[in-house]
Amino acid sequence: MEITWYGHSCFRLTERNFVTVVTDPFDSKAIGYDPLKLKAEIVTVSHDAPGHNFSDAVKGTTHVLTGAGEFEIGGVFITAVQMDGAVKKSKDKVRNTVYVFDYDGLTVAHLGDLQQIPTQSEIELLGTVNVALVPVGGGNSLNAAKAAEVVSMLEPNIVVPMHYATPDSKIKLDEINKFLKEMGLGKQEAQPALKVTRTSLPAETHVAVLQYQKG
Repeated sequence: MEITWYGHSCFRLTERNFVTVVTDPFDSKAIGYDPLKLKAEIVTVSHDAPGHNFSDAVKGTTHVLTGAGEFEIGGVFITAVQMDGAVKKSKDKVRNTVYVFDYDGLTVAHLGDLQQIPTQSEIELLGTVNVALVPVGGGNSLNAAKAAEVVSMLEPNIVVPMHYATPDSKIKLDEINKFLKEMGLGKQEAQPALKVTRTSLPAETHVAVLQYQKG
């Protein structure tokens, strides 16, 4: 499987013989980065905001998922769980959906704009997570300390940070270094994409920093 980051919370998940997924496509006018020019059969939207719901930017889409449920599309099993954290619900609160994609036993969880640390029972709804795409930059989602705590609850093999400050982002967020420090790491070399198979998963949780790609 190959996981490519396009900035903010937008990733493309590709695997031979499976449908392609794009998560949280953004409106570049609202948040920065280059306009997206992507193709995928499935688009997932964690919540209704211009930085996460611009599905028109993705061509060839047959399914746009915007809420909780269980789906099987093109060989990919998707578990979507509404997860707003253990706080009192309010009308102003972001309604966030977490998606877990199961590619024949290799699982990727996209935490969307998760704001609060989930309960243990909410974590259990997600099942085993091999790769976790985790917001780390604060703003309206997890800050570095909360993100590190969520990682310790999920115990994924690989963590890919997202939703943090970059030179092309207009949103006021924290730098990634805060999260790396929380994880006990120094500066990490960013890689163009993450290629992962079930047999290549590390035994201990590994943080993979990705370069955001253009378009």
